[in-house]
Amino acid sequence: MADTIHVLIAKYGLLAVFLGCIAEGESAAILGGFFAHQRVFIPWQVFSAAFAGAYLGDAALFFLGRRYSGNSFVLRMREKPGFSHAHRFITTHPNTFVFFNRYAYGMRVIGGITAGLSGIPVSRFLLLNALSALIWVTLFGSIGYLGGMGAEKLLGETLAEHQRLILALVGGLTVTALAWYAAHHFFRNGNGKEDG
Repeated sequence: MADTIHVLIAKYGLLAVFLGCIAEGESAAILGGFFAHQRVFIPWQVFSAAFAGAYLGDAALFFLGRRYSGNSFVLRMREKPGFSHAHRFITTHPNTFVFFNRYAYGMRVIGGITAGLSGIPVSRFLLLNALSALIWVTLFGSIGYLGGMGAEKLLGETLAEHQRLILALVGGLTVTALAWYAAHHFFRNGNGKEDG
């Protein structure tokens, strides 16, 4: 079983990092960094896959909002509670909004659509998106890499390969669950304040 897990991660792991970073992908970038430290992946390959996913994901949302503003998905995003906040922010601070949107957990999809609906020039969006993705991947990939170093310090370097993989998967699921809970709690409280 452990060998099968290792083969699957080695074969499809970079694709999983890429796809995970297209969406709300902090945990995918962290897992990629951890696996790079554990020598399952080469660090530059993880970085490239995570950067490509983060950059292309936000660019796709931007162009969806820009070119297909009447699309049913775009219209649904416009009805979300966070859209009005995002729209006000990008109107007053477009560069800051584009650069930091990916760091606001739970707002990435709405933020990308909002940026596309705004009047920000395409070239400026693509440049800011690239810089933001570069820093984002470096930050979260490094957290995973340092997590791998920390695991070795705590548990020793004698961990079997399958134990490292299981530790990374449990860590990634824990980070994802905590981030989801925090975002859900934050937006539920924020909506309650708006309604009251």
